[in-house]
Amino acid sequence: MLLDSYRILDFANHRGQLCGKILADMGGDVVKIEPPGGDPVRRKGPFLHDDPHPEKSLYWFAHNTNKRSVTLDIAKEDGKRLLLEMVKNAKFLIESFSPDYLEDLGLSYASLSVVNPSLVMVSITPFGRTGPYRHFKDSDSINMGMGGQMVLCGDPDRPPLCFTVEQSYCLAGMYAALAALAAHVYRERTGKGQHIDVSIQESVVLTTFNLHPFWELQGISLRREGPRSMRGELTFRSCWKCRDGYISWRLFTGSWGRWTRALVDLMKEEGEAGDLANVPWEEIDMNMMSQEQINRFEAAFGDFFLQHTKRELFERALRGELPLFPVNTTVDLLEDEQLEARGFWREVEYPELGLSIRHPGPAFQPSEEACFIRRPPRIGEHNREIYTDELGLSSEALVILKGTGVI
Repeated sequence: MLLDSYRILDFANHRGQLCGKILADMGGDVVKIEPPGGDPVRRKGPFLHDDPHPEKSLYWFAHNTNKRSVTLDIAKEDGKRLLLEMVKNAKFLIESFSPDYLEDLGLSYASLSVVNPSLVMVSITPFGRTGPYRHFKDSDSINMGMGGQMVLCGDPDRPPLCFTVEQSYCLAGMYAALAALAAHVYRERTGKGQHIDVSIQESVVLTTFNLHPFWELQGISLRREGPRSMRGELTFRSCWKCRDGYISWRLFTGSWGRWTRALVDLMKEEGEAGDLANVPWEEIDMNMMSQEQINRFEAAFGDFFLQHTKRELFERALRGELPLFPVNTTVDLLEDEQLEARGFWREVEYPELGLSIRHPGPAFQPSEEACFIRRPPRIGEHNREIYTDELGLSSEALVILKGTGVI
């Protein structure tokens, strides 16, 4: 695997746990370090069978496959000593504590790099480790709002919306993994580690990078338009209702008018094209169209879509040069023939629960060896493996450490 033999210490909570998962999916030996009693993320729902148990959080299951788990209180002196022992052989350390937390414990990057100069440490915080907002608290909605993404979501006559599933933490986790791998390449060349500072706000801002040139160059502030997309001051519907859901398609003219022509040809087959068949789609300058004209054309196309299922429309689109696609639901994705053909969905066994759960696989497939998916760890499941087999502590020492709340 890509990161075989690389030890990764993962302290990240909900803000950055996807970073460790990505590295674990690449084959890295990710050791999730939880406080005694388990990471608070384990108490985040939804839960399997609606049982609010720390070993049944579906949120935890989704973000922590392929990891191992040890428990450790690094605020205690014995806990710090154990951490420093683990740091000696680690390649990466991922954390998402508040800025200065590790420094206040005497576990800053400067201190850890004395123990391991080649360590790559990744810190994920709401607004980064510097600047006037560095100590601000966050939530996903705060991140999405202050990152500029939320203002684009929703209908123009209603307040902005946030995605129903947390996205800002996923974005930060992906950028954190990317930065960690870039630092790894640098380390391979120089032998030197680095401290990576990841801002969740900045991760969200990067998803809106295509908006900024409109303002800088044209003075246009793009706005939310619900199911529509903007081109200058004009809007075009990009999401359409059909018989059993929604499809995505957009009206084009001029050099891309052939795409609209392809849909009109499909409508002609069923005698539904009407006056649309006589429109010179390839000759119309989109910049010269009026919103009223666009709305009139779209009404006719919308009536046609309502007569068909999204599967029917997609299959017909595949026959010609027609960029029309279904808006897939979760059920659609689980039954998607492309994802099935690539083996994307993986059945993961949970012996303690007596069942298997279908998980998404990695979004990449190395040519040398297939990626595997292993169930997420139970609380402190690998304490003995790490502390006894690797660090050489005795069983008696483990009992004492557990009794004093260190593990």
